[in-house]
Amino acid sequence: MRVLIAGASGLIGSALGERLGREGHEVRRLVRREAREGGEFRWDPPSGTIASGAFEGVDAVVNLGGQRLFPGRWSAMRKQQLTDSRVEPTEVLAEAVAEHGVGVLVNASAVGYYGNTGTSTVDESAPRGGGFLAELCEVWEAATAGAGDARVVKIRTGLVLSAKGGLYGTLRPLFALCLGGRLGNGSQYMPWIALEDEVGAIVHVLAHDEVSGPVNLTGPEPVTNAEFTRAVGRALHRPAPWRVPGIALKAVLGQAGEEMALFGQRAVPAVLERTGYAFRHRTLGSALAAA
Repeated sequence: MRVLIAGASGLIGSALGERLGREGHEVRRLVRREAREGGEFRWDPPSGTIASGAFEGVDAVVNLGGQRLFPGRWSAMRKQQLTDSRVEPTEVLAEAVAEHGVGVLVNASAVGYYGNTGTSTVDESAPRGGGFLAELCEVWEAATAGAGDARVVKIRTGLVLSAKGGLYGTLRPLFALCLGGRLGNGSQYMPWIALEDEVGAIVHVLAHDEVSGPVNLTGPEPVTNAEFTRAVGRALHRPAPWRVPGIALKAVLGQAGEEMALFGQRAVPAVLERTGYAFRHRTLGSALAAA
C-alpha cells in the first residue's frame, strides 16, 4: 500500500510512518517546508498547492494536521486559527483525493465532538455535544465532504499516552516531582488510548474496507480524572495529593481550561471492537506501563 501522510512529523504521524514502513508499505509525507528527503512533497494549504507527483499511485491519505489546542486561552482570533489549521488543509486534501481517485481518506478528529458527556457512555452514534471543541470537530469532519467516491474515515481520537509526548509526556515530570493531582472534582471521564493502539487502529481502518464514517480511537475502559491521577501516581511511585480547583482553571485559562480539563467524554471504541481490532492495551495500567 502507498500511503500519503499529512502531519507526519507529529507524535502520531511519526509512529504511524514507522509502523507502515516496517510492514513494507510505501510512506509519503506532505511537508510545509522545502522537501529534503525522498518521499517528501511540499504543500501549501492556504494557496491550495501540492507538489507534482505527491498523489501518483497513492492508495490512501491520512490527515493528522492541526495546531495544538493547548496551552493558552481561546480568544476569538485563536479559535479562528485553530479552525483554519484544520478545515482548510482538510478541504484541500479532500479535493485532491477526489481529483486523483484515491480510495481512502482517514481524517483526524477528536472525542471533543461529544462535548461533556458526564457519566453517560457514548459511541460513534452519539450526536454532537456543546462547546467550542464540539463545534470545531463538526466543521473539521464536514471538510472531508469533497473527497468524492473515496471511503472516508473520521478518527475521533482520545488522549494519547506515550512517554514521547502527548498528555502523559506532559504530566510525567510533574508527577515525578510529586506535583500531580486531580482537576476539579475529578469526576470527568478521560478517554485515553495508548500510542501503540492509536497507530494500530489507524492501520486497522486503512485495511478494513467495511469501516467508514466516525471511529472512536479510545481505549475500551475510559476512567475518571481521579482514577487516572491515582493510576499515574502508582505507575511512577509518587503520591498525587493535590487538587486544582475548577474555578481556578477557568479563571486562568477561560473556556480552554473548562473544556480541555473539566469536560469529559466516556467514549468507547464500538466500531473498532465490532470490526475485530485487538487492543494491545485494554487497561489504563497496561498503557501506562508501556509508556
